[in-house]
Amino acid sequence: MKPPIGAYVIDTRTGKVGTVMGHMGPYLQVRPIGGGREWDCEPERLRIATPSERLRASTAYVNARSRGEVP
Repeated sequence: MKPPIGAYVIDTRTGKVGTVMGHMGPYLQVRPIGGGREWDCEPERLRIATPSERLRASTAYVNARSRGEVP
């Protein structure tokens, strides 16, 4: 099953949290929370992020932005 566009997912290879941006052939394009470079991932390597994982990733991004580490 491919997660829908806009779903928050975890890349099980890297542990990164991202948002599904599109489907291209057998791959999904995933973008990190807060933006950045998309990466391709096989659907079987992704799982839906839990609410606490989404909150943790969003909070980490907001904190990094407040420190000037990301735009």
